[in-house]
Amino acid sequence: MSTSPIWPDRNSRSAELYERARKVLPGGISRLQTLVDPFPIYAGRGEGATIVDVDGTHRLDMMNNFASLIHGHARSEVIDAATRAARHGSCFAMPTEAEIALAELLCDRVKSVEKVRFCNSGTEAVMLALKAARAHTGRARIAKIEGAYHGMYDYAEVSLDSSPENWGNDPNSVRFTAGSPRAVLDDTVVFPHNNTEAAERILRDAGESLAAILIDPAPGVFGMIPMTPEFVSMIQRVARDIGASIIIDEVIALRLGYHGAQAKFGIEPDYTTFAKIIGGGFPVGAVAGSETAMAVFSHAQGKPLNPSSGTFTANPVSMSAGLATMELMTPEAYAALDALGEHARMVAARAFQATGVKGQVTGVGGMFAIHLHERPITDYRSAYPVGNEAARGKALHLALLEAGFIMSPKLSAFLSTAMTTNDIDRFGAALETILRSQM
Repeated sequence: MSTSPIWPDRNSRSAELYERARKVLPGGISRLQTLVDPFPIYAGRGEGATIVDVDGTHRLDMMNNFASLIHGHARSEVIDAATRAARHGSCFAMPTEAEIALAELLCDRVKSVEKVRFCNSGTEAVMLALKAARAHTGRARIAKIEGAYHGMYDYAEVSLDSSPENWGNDPNSVRFTAGSPRAVLDDTVVFPHNNTEAAERILRDAGESLAAILIDPAPGVFGMIPMTPEFVSMIQRVARDIGASIIIDEVIALRLGYHGAQAKFGIEPDYTTFAKIIGGGFPVGAVAGSETAMAVFSHAQGKPLNPSSGTFTANPVSMSAGLATMELMTPEAYAALDALGEHARMVAARAFQATGVKGQVTGVGGMFAIHLHERPITDYRSAYPVGNEAARGKALHLALLEAGFIMSPKLSAFLSTAMTTNDIDRFGAALETILRSQM
């Protein structure tokens, strides 16, 4: 794998592009999560499991655009489907057959899904699902897990990055974005992941004010820690008792199973949000659910309770690429990705054991995360970095980049079907070398 020229080279093409970008983009970047110090690496092209940057350096892409690409880059069947669609027209103020076909696939695979409403991103999908639950229940408040990421809608991002200074004994509702209205905080109840007793008490205290309980079965921000069966059972029992809708966020979690993460974890939601892999690398989102729950979007009785539209919603390029992607995700493909994830977690854990560096690996399916401590992790607070752990994590992230491996800034990975066990073994060897020499 080529790693020349060495990043960060101030004379590199990436450095030159960043200087141009700083003149026209706030902070020189359009997506904050792609910024790394001292300047971002600019992609030139993608080839399967590899990104080749504008300076010709090849790196194994273990982030896959934050879980959007499940077959890696430029998979021929996906690109061919998108190209065929684009040749006939990239978007219309009319529906197309492609949206029906992708919706049919989702309805066939995911038991709770009887109707689908497409949109353009995971953020939009969560926003629409929360609005749908409010319309369906006639209530305003929502509840979400502390530290879980559900996109950029004001309500969904509450307490995304709370800290010991402001998170409280029971989770406080903490602003993520400056200027977010106080009413947003008042209408968002926050509860701890996998703490069944505390979460049930908080949810029951909110009671019949709640329109929806928004959950991610394995929140990525703090290490893809799966919900326990006891926690899932409690969520469903409480939701039934208080009459709140359950929204499961499968924007990322759909990559965990052919029938959805909800089948894997035994969750019976009212609404499901999808995005990322159902677009095959193109912008997409969807909210889906039962006939009754999704009736709020229907115009059959006049103005819908929850009208929704969008200029690029269900555009045929995204629909066609998404359909090709999902058709390639057979039960066998899911099983192989699970096995690759299990191997990656084993390899990373072995690197910590071999070097004696304190650390651990968490995750599920084809996803994993690295933590530079050995504390038991059950939720956002137990995963929260203390002391110099954040600085060491940043250093490890940059060292892996220089060694030719792309992980998220929080040291999480989302694997693709384009990867091999040899790729993962090379990563494990590089991780061990870095831990031994720098950590």
